[in-house]
Amino acid sequence: MSVTRCLVAQEEVQKFIEKCMLTVGTRASHARSLAEVLVEGDKRGHYSHGLNRMDLYIKEIKAGICAKDGEPVVERESAATALVDGRNLLGPVVGNFCMSLALRKARDVGIGWVVARGSNHYGIAGYYALQAVKENMIGMSFTNTSPLVVPTRAKECTLGTNPISVGAPAKDGDSFVLDMATSAVALGKVELHDRSGLSIPEGWGCDAQGRLSTEPSQVLQGGGLVPVGGSETTGGYKGYGLGMMVEVFCGMLAGSHYSRHIRTWRVTDRAANLGQCFVAINPENFAPGFNDRMSDLLSLHRGLEPAEPEKPVLVPGDPERLHEEECRSLGGIPYHLSVVQYMNDVAKSIGVTSLLPVDRVIH
Repeated sequence: MSVTRCLVAQEEVQKFIEKCMLTVGTRASHARSLAEVLVEGDKRGHYSHGLNRMDLYIKEIKAGICAKDGEPVVERESAATALVDGRNLLGPVVGNFCMSLALRKARDVGIGWVVARGSNHYGIAGYYALQAVKENMIGMSFTNTSPLVVPTRAKECTLGTNPISVGAPAKDGDSFVLDMATSAVALGKVELHDRSGLSIPEGWGCDAQGRLSTEPSQVLQGGGLVPVGGSETTGGYKGYGLGMMVEVFCGMLAGSHYSRHIRTWRVTDRAANLGQCFVAINPENFAPGFNDRMSDLLSLHRGLEPAEPEKPVLVPGDPERLHEEECRSLGGIPYHLSVVQYMNDVAKSIGVTSLLPVDRVIH
């Protein structure tokens, strides 16, 4: 089934998201921070965490369960660590604050480990790891989320998609950037398939009885996502373990909500109080030649003979780089037309009249 796509300039998406957030009362700098994260997600090909998520943020601001104004506060601090109260602000506002603090500590003492509670959905985890990479440091970012994942052998969702991102700089602007959910996929990918009328591959999610399903509606209504690895026989218990590890770094260290204590996804009846973790490590505090070795490691794997000649071996971060190159060559970000139309309807419902263009259709 072919899906109609339309091209939208990056600046147009940025301004559109900012305008929508301003319209519901978000502080201008916070609206800009959110728009930058969402656009970066789309530009890197993580459409499940970009424009597709805008309605969620609007709903939470309108419902009054996500703060429109204020700044995060450091509650406890040492030379290398900090505990931050996110003050229920937009996730990207909290994330930018925490990663900036972690980087400052890493410059001073070699490592910065910052955790936050009282946060909200912060977009792609890789956005924060990349902030460290740009400073020639290793960056890591983790967040817990609403329970969407059914643990191995279970039927109930008790873990979030709990993403992991690790970024490491190499030479000449090259880098390793792992950005992954500990579920088989992010929920947004199932939502995008559902919105586009497409079935999902087996191994993404299960129905209410814990059985694998290819129907996105069964996963979204009563079922859940499955951990990385899928079923127990294909290693799903490893993804389950990684999801719990993220919870240790986030919910346990930060004292936020965790597991089934986090509110149901998209139910805006109370504050999310998510836990998040941001780490920066300065390679200069370790063995000399880190960037050279990173470049060699990346080249070693990219240079492997591929099993299928038309599919070269990639390293984490390469698919995102290729998508960014595609956006540059097209002169904009290609979106599913249905997603753009849906978000235009959301904008109209709150009184925004400057909508995204839908006339640059590509096939």
